[in-house]
Amino acid sequence: MGSAVETLCGQAYGAQKYAMLGIYLQQSILILLLTAAAISVVYIFSKPILISLGQSPEIASAASLFVYGLIPELFACAVNFPVQKFLQAQSIVAPTAYISATVLYGLTIGLKLFVISLLINRRMNVWIQKLYICSVRVSNELGAGNPKSAAFSVIVSASLSCFISVVIAIALLAVRDVVSYAFTGGEEVAAAVSDLCPLLALALIINGIQPVLSGVAVGCGWQEFVAYVNVGCYYAVGIPVGVILGFYYDLGAKGIWSGMIGGTALQTIILIWVTVRTDWIKEVPISFCEY
Repeated sequence: MGSAVETLCGQAYGAQKYAMLGIYLQQSILILLLTAAAISVVYIFSKPILISLGQSPEIASAASLFVYGLIPELFACAVNFPVQKFLQAQSIVAPTAYISATVLYGLTIGLKLFVISLLINRRMNVWIQKLYICSVRVSNELGAGNPKSAAFSVIVSASLSCFISVVIAIALLAVRDVVSYAFTGGEEVAAAVSDLCPLLALALIINGIQPVLSGVAVGCGWQEFVAYVNVGCYYAVGIPVGVILGFYYDLGAKGIWSGMIGGTALQTIILIWVTVRTDWIKEVPISFCEY
């Protein structure tokens, strides 16, 4: 429902149906709050549920204590996520950036924690920004009735993201034997990192394309299709192949990671195929029919 706000608000903004933006936001918040309330009931009774599933009372107690702390987050996300998408659909991103920077700075304790938090935050933001920038652009152009501009946005975003990912992957491979020494001095760790770097480079390239194409799908309103692709590729392909390679063929971490990369690669191929075959002229009346 949260990603639907991105699609509907983006297309409404492009079509200059500004009154619909608030309506979509209110509807999504209401639905997500009701969903959060339903999930909270399961969280509240998580301890007896876990015990009935065979977990020990000690583990169930510890897990339920953690889950109780997630209940407020459910309601916070039910409001926060739609509001973010509501603002992003209008290309208003400064408030989110300022809030994130303030919270990151306020919760940072010590230089090491700051560096770790900054690296994680920047890494996540790169992929998230790829997705929402392309999604907002595509939905805005479809809402405005500009199919050629929407298609051009996809080409530019995917090409630029792929180019940057390839450059980073090549740079990583160039320093694969020494990059681990920036974090540890262990020879065994350095050898393991060097051995896994080719897989990391491949993952970087694939993940440079996949978020953009997912953003295209969200911008076009294909959330249900993308959900099926994600579930199928990860749970029907990625995880089983990873388990087989990692444990049956005794490839360890390399085998598990290879399976997951294979699932992501299959997902990317499917999204590329669907995107290439998309009739952008037909997508415009589909977006207009929402209004």
